[in-house]
This record gives sequence, C-alpha cells and structure tokens, in this order.
Amino acid sequence: MPDVLKGLEFTLPWILILLPFPWLVYRFSKPANKQQSALLVPFYNDLPLEDSLSSPAGTRKAPLLLSGLAWLLLLLAAAGPRWVGEPVELPVTGRDTLLAVDLSNSMSQKDISLRGREADRLEVVKDVVSRFIDGRKGDRVGLVLFGTQAYLQAPLTFDIETVRTLLNEATIGIAGPLTAIGDAIGMSVRQLRKRPQDQRIMILLTDGDNTAGNLGPIKAAEIAAQEKVTIYTVGVGAEEMIVPGIFGSSFGAQRVNPSADLDEETLTKIAELTGGRYFRAQSADELKQIYTIINQLEPVELSKETFRPVKELFYWPLAVAFLLALMLATIKVLPSLRRAGGEV
Repeated sequence: MPDVLKGLEFTLPWILILLPFPWLVYRFSKPANKQQSALLVPFYNDLPLEDSLSSPAGTRKAPLLLSGLAWLLLLLAAAGPRWVGEPVELPVTGRDTLLAVDLSNSMSQKDISLRGREADRLEVVKDVVSRFIDGRKGDRVGLVLFGTQAYLQAPLTFDIETVRTLLNEATIGIAGPLTAIGDAIGMSVRQLRKRPQDQRIMILLTDGDNTAGNLGPIKAAEIAAQEKVTIYTVGVGAEEMIVPGIFGSSFGAQRVNPSADLDEETLTKIAELTGGRYFRAQSADELKQIYTIINQLEPVELSKETFRPVKELFYWPLAVAFLLALMLATIKVLPSLRRAGGEV
C-alpha cells in the first residue's frame, strides 16, 4: 500500500457495494407505460425543446458524470473514512495518592527559609508539594484539607493541575484554628477504600498534635490499616528559632522550639500501624528529600498501554459532494435564466 494511503480505514466499508445502485435502477427498471394518460401541458409548444435537443453531447453528459461522482463521494462519506496513526505508548502508574494538608493556625509560623527568605510553613508546603504533584503524572491524586474540621477539597483525579491549583488557593484557618488529624485520616480512608487495595496511599502533613475532631488519630490509623491504606506522615517545622528581644533587637532574644506541640510519637505510630513511615521536615530541603524518598517507596509503575490517534475524514468527500450538487443545480437553472433574460 502506498505511504499516502497507509493508515486509511473505513468504519462501514460494506456501504461501497451500493455504488452501482443508480445504474442498476436505470438498467432494470421498467419504462413508463405509454398508454397511461399524459398530463395536459397547454404551454408545451412554448418550451425551448430545440435548445435542449441541439445541445452538444458533452454538455448532456456533464450532469450525468457529476451526478455519478457526487454519488460516489456520498458513499465514501457514509463509509466513514478515517486516518489511524501509528501506536503511541502511554505511561500508566495505577497509584492513588491522597494528600492531607494541615491548615491550622500554627501553620502560619515563619520558621522555615524558602529561597533565602522567611516563609510560613504552609507556603513552604505548597511549594514542595506542588512539585511532588507534578511528578505523579498518570496517578490519581486527591486533596484533603483539615484544621478543626476535615474537608475533601479534591477527589481522586488524573487532573493534577486542578489539585495543585486548589492547594495553592488554600489559606490558613479556612478549616478552623485547631488540628483534627483523626478526622483527616477518616476522610481519606473513605475516599481510598473504593480503590484497589495495592493502590491506596496517603500522605499526612501536619505541624502539631490532634486537638479537635470526633475520631482519634490512633483509632483512625487502625481503621486505615484494616482498609489496607498506607499512610506516610510528615512533621513540619523547625526545632529551633530565635525570638527577637525588646523592639526587635538582639537584647533579650530567646532561643525557642517552635515545634514543641508536634506529636511525633503519634505520627510515628500512625505510620507504623499502616505500613508507612514517619518523616521529619525542619527545612524546605528536607521536605523535598522526603517526597523524593516517598517517590522511591511508591514507585511509578509504568504499564505500557497503547492507543492509535484517529482523525475522521468523512467531511472531505461530503463537502465535495455538496459542491457538485451546487454545480448540478447551476447547470439545470442557468439555461432557463439565460432564456428569461433574453426574453425581457
């Protein structure tokens, strides 16, 4: 097959067997019965029959050829021509990752540096997690935001761009000032339990301990373990920062632990119960390293799937057939218009 026609297919090729249909009708249909009463045409003698009889044979054949070509093109359009491209491989991971991000008031603490400037914890989390989401192409990613209450901000979806946008639009305190870790886990488990057991991954990111909610974090972790949900917990916040003294000077400055409320014991227990792992992120670089490690622990599983791009072509023969129909109409009408113009 020539390269030009390579990839050309027809959805309904059998329609092309109708190609000789007009000729068969013309060839085998019975002629009209001449004994039948004819219509009375009072103005018969005024019809320009001489012009039509004296027209060249080529002119009389042109409408017939155009009609046949139009019929062929209509059949081609009805047969559904399409171009099918070469197979293209698509990477598919099969991982469902739900991110649970703390939006309690303590996430406003500016104890982490981001690109050489002070930034609050949530800003750093948004920066790092956005890059992590970019690396999950082919995965379903969901987002749970929690404070005093937990909310499903984005269900599991392949649309990671939307998930990243929703995360970047989140603001501190929007879900309440406290921290409901247990409720966030429960909300996530309800979403992940619908997915296959070997694909349920949750990443819980917080800077405090459980101070709100109806479900305790350990009980929630036990439920997650029963549902085969693997939870990776991340504790965010520096362990040391200097609080300026009087009028912002170094006089009377104090060295404090801004992460004193971080319940590392509970976060570690949650990870152990579910087969995950607890990470401590005291800086933006450590947080990046953590997500790199999680990517390695939950590798992108490339299972090759292929598809062939398809481009429909039926509108081309259909458009040409329409143009031919216009030409036929013009050929039939034009002589009458000329005669009408000459008589005026």
